[in-house]
Amino acid sequence: MIQERTIAEGLLSIGAVFLRPDEPFTWASGIKSPIYCDNRLILSAPAVRDTVEQALAEMIAREYPGCEMLMGTSTAGIAHAALAAALLNLPMGYVRGEAKSHGRTNRIEGRMEPGTKVVVVEDLISTGGSAIETVQALREAGAEVLGIASLFTYGMRKGLERISAAGTVNHSLCCLDTLVQVAAETGYIAQAQKTEIISFRNNL
Repeated sequence: MIQERTIAEGLLSIGAVFLRPDEPFTWASGIKSPIYCDNRLILSAPAVRDTVEQALAEMIAREYPGCEMLMGTSTAGIAHAALAAALLNLPMGYVRGEAKSHGRTNRIEGRMEPGTKVVVVEDLISTGGSAIETVQALREAGAEVLGIASLFTYGMRKGLERISAAGTVNHSLCCLDTLVQVAAETGYIAQAQKTEIISFRNNL
């Protein structure tokens, strides 16, 4: 089994973790954060990508053994859902943020029959908003959503509470606590920055 530290080391090795305490990043949720984890960079780093996708496939098989289909969140979860589905020999699709205004006006892309046991694939969990919207859209279409599989979670209380309130679960390959621990040990960040980042997360 691929360890969480290995995922953290991979993210750090490709420079996917950015620190900007003096000019905070704005997350999709509107939160101002001193740290940003850009998992999209995984796709252009083949060695780390292979490790991450293998770990993702293993986690899905372990945590959701009844899974019949993977559904990626739009847009960041799509590639990871496709790569993991190929390893698991499962069908996949994705859920748009909203139905398209042309063609068949689909919101859910890919053939999914009602009752299909689905796992949602997300790249990153902060407040959990996009993953929960995807879960709800799939349920409305008749899917049985087993849960969420994500590459990374900030472990925010709000995100954890919202996912629980939505009646679902999330399993992540790596969390903020492990990431900043490895980053501090390797000199990627200073110990003071580690404390600042964890304090920021805990106070949200």
